[in-house]
Amino acid sequence: MVEAVGSARRWWALGALVVTVLVIGLDGTIVNVALPTLARDLGADSTELLWIGGGYLLTFSVAMLPVGRIGDRLGHKRVLTAGVGLFGAASLAGAFTGSAGGVIAVRTAMGLGAAMIMPISMALLSRIFPKEEVPRAIAVWTAAAALGMPAGPVIGGWLLDHFWWGSVFLFNVPVVAVALLAGTLLLPGDGPRDRTRTAPFDGLGTVLGTVGLTALVYGTILVPTDGWTDPSVLGALGAAAVLLALFVRQQRRAAEPLVDPALFADRRFSWGTLTAVFGNFTVMGILFVVPQYLETVQGYDAFGTGLRVLPLIGGLMVSAALSEGLVPRIGARVVAPAGLVALAVGVFLGAGAGPDSGYGSTALWLAVVGVGFGLVVVPSTSIVMASLPEARTGVGTSLLETLQQVGGVLGVAGLGSLLSAGYLARIDVDALPGPAAATARDSVAGADAVAARLHDPALSASAHGAFVHGMSGVLTACGAVALLAAVLAALFLPGRTAAPLPDTTADETAPAAV
Repeated sequence: MVEAVGSARRWWALGALVVTVLVIGLDGTIVNVALPTLARDLGADSTELLWIGGGYLLTFSVAMLPVGRIGDRLGHKRVLTAGVGLFGAASLAGAFTGSAGGVIAVRTAMGLGAAMIMPISMALLSRIFPKEEVPRAIAVWTAAAALGMPAGPVIGGWLLDHFWWGSVFLFNVPVVAVALLAGTLLLPGDGPRDRTRTAPFDGLGTVLGTVGLTALVYGTILVPTDGWTDPSVLGALGAAAVLLALFVRQQRRAAEPLVDPALFADRRFSWGTLTAVFGNFTVMGILFVVPQYLETVQGYDAFGTGLRVLPLIGGLMVSAALSEGLVPRIGARVVAPAGLVALAVGVFLGAGAGPDSGYGSTALWLAVVGVGFGLVVVPSTSIVMASLPEARTGVGTSLLETLQQVGGVLGVAGLGSLLSAGYLARIDVDALPGPAAATARDSVAGADAVAARLHDPALSASAHGAFVHGMSGVLTACGAVALLAAVLAALFLPGRTAAPLPDTTADETAPAAV
């Protein structure tokens, strides 16, 4: 049931949702800029720094799956408001904590709040807008979420230049206050809680899915530091495989599953989701290597790096607006594969970059990537949304967001290994003493520090060339994935959308609106 048709209020409601996802996008990268400062001011060691980011990523990735079902049962607005409130309270606590352990705890709580926000805010789009306007709303929502990623370092760099490290947390508080006020006033109400459901909540599935995804993401987070063959990594990934297999079995038996197997019977949902995951994988790979390239090889600071990634967002915003009109005319089966091909062209252009390439060429291929991503994400997400029954929008959007997030985590781990292998294959440290060689092999920043200490510009040049070699391998892999996805999308995506699947969940009715 659409709840604001014919009223300009729905666009104000979209603005409220945009604010919530924008702050999540910002927070995903803004704290990364503060890691060196946290190491200095709080004495955080490398493991603690890893889990300041990893704790957030872990809870964000694994909590989205049950959140969707909870939102469908208790009300989307209730869950979204609780998530925004938790995110704001944790941000306020983070600004004044005095230890690295406290920051890790705060970031973990913020990840839970973010998991309550992202899928539920997407689910609300289909309640607020008529189906013909949903693609436009998705385009705006997607652009807001994506804008936060490169804007985070820009804002974070400026804050750290003028204030103390806690300002990167305190920044969220007024934004969250605006989001809470706007959501309270503008979003449609949930009505009374749905008490007609007789099927119990899938507690066993929640435990299996949450613990299984936790093991998967935990093991993946350890890969960059410990390697794929480390016993802790193998143990975590092995446990994840067993637990997730049990989770799938449980979902087939549960009366009210967290992941409804019937959704995958509709190829709009299955192939739309897969297309979105492939597109997100490619862009996550780009956002993993390009900021490092701009900062460590090209020499820009965090603020300058954030600004120089903005052409990707500009391309995304342009193509997201175009795709809204293209899909009804020529179909998602044409638009999404074309976007994936554009993605591939952009990253292949980037793979040809060198240590001395000018920024103009980087801006060009980033813009091409942005255009491609917009042509992929809007139609694929719109197809998924069109396939969802009203009473299961939370379940569907949570699954979509979970698969994209976990796919991105796994992709970055794999691509990080590829980048490391390419870097180590090219850097020349034969003339260095053991400790200096180990530092130089660890990272480009380490090699630059050793080169500055030893007055060895040749080492710095070797490290920069080695990083670009590794980056080229990463981008080539991303381009190959995008081309494969383009072929699959052209073969299997539906050309036009149809009515959503009937809601077959036992004794389930959608909550009434007020």
